[in-house]
Amino acid sequence: MTALLDRLGIALPILQAPMAGVSSPAMAAAVSEAGGLGALGLGAAGVAGAQEMIAHLRKRSDRPFGVNVFVHTPARRDAAREAGWIERWRPEFARFKAEPPARLDEIYTSFAVDDAMLAMLLAERPAVVSFHFGLPDAARIAALRDAGITLLATATNLAEARAAKAAGIDAIIAQGWEAGGHRGSFDPDAPDDRLGTLALVRILARQADIPVIAAGGIMDGAAIDAALALGAAAAQLGTAYVATDESLADPGYRAALAGPAAHHTTMTRVISGRPARCLANRFTAIGADIPAEAIPAYPVAYDLGKALNAAAKAKAEPGFGAQWAGQGAPLARAMPAAALTRMLAGEMRPRPIG
Repeated sequence: MTALLDRLGIALPILQAPMAGVSSPAMAAAVSEAGGLGALGLGAAGVAGAQEMIAHLRKRSDRPFGVNVFVHTPARRDAAREAGWIERWRPEFARFKAEPPARLDEIYTSFAVDDAMLAMLLAERPAVVSFHFGLPDAARIAALRDAGITLLATATNLAEARAAKAAGIDAIIAQGWEAGGHRGSFDPDAPDDRLGTLALVRILARQADIPVIAAGGIMDGAAIDAALALGAAAAQLGTAYVATDESLADPGYRAALAGPAAHHTTMTRVISGRPARCLANRFTAIGADIPAEAIPAYPVAYDLGKALNAAAKAKAEPGFGAQWAGQGAPLARAMPAAALTRMLAGEMRPRPIG
């Protein structure tokens, strides 16, 4: 554990998940200042926006922080499927007196092909860059490593972890089935063994020969202790930080997280086109019976999902948001991010130094 924390430049085995659209520069700075590793989710941002977020974070803290990028396979477009998807949701748009998009766009550029994002990261040199949905090519990994950046990658099984290690990744974020947000699976259409966090952490700790960071359902110090006892070097928490003061979660999202929906998360791909764990809401209920083959590729489907959410919010209906949350959602606590980080550390069992 100590070796990884030293490498990351942090005192606490606590990483704030880089939640695109939810984590803010203020959140990341607060967590880093409190001794953990704050992080920004850049996957939904263009290069200019990403660079601006990094600048705002650095105005608040000079401590190490991480950034995350999406390394999904660029979308395979299917005009007929996309047209059918628009028509399938037209009645819901009509409920809110809105029209669906005339066409859908691939709204996010994968880091796998984003040379401009790579150049920006090499210039900014954050302490940590993490990858979600897969791994970039060897040249991109080498360039980041040569810049002195520590590299993390999400894995949902042993094969993905071993692939990351072979590619030169420094540590694995072991994402259990109970984790909120998008599954980090390299191939979203492959069979998913749905390994829980504790089982996955133990398997990787014993068989992957690479430092492991536990992620999924971890909401308090006791859960961090459990992950460390099973061989993790640290824990990454996302849902725990959604309710913090610095979170960008909108009022509807916060209200759902604090209410009965927190007890009923569900894995869905209708919102974005990839499997993701969300608070049960109107969007997930309507989409529950839609077959995967009807859904456009990620992130094309997300273009419609965002448009539908905007139309619904304009009519005071919050139930179509991407309200990502893990199964530990009922344990969320609303407070400043720094206070939560210190509370998590205080809840952990004291550990010997050295």
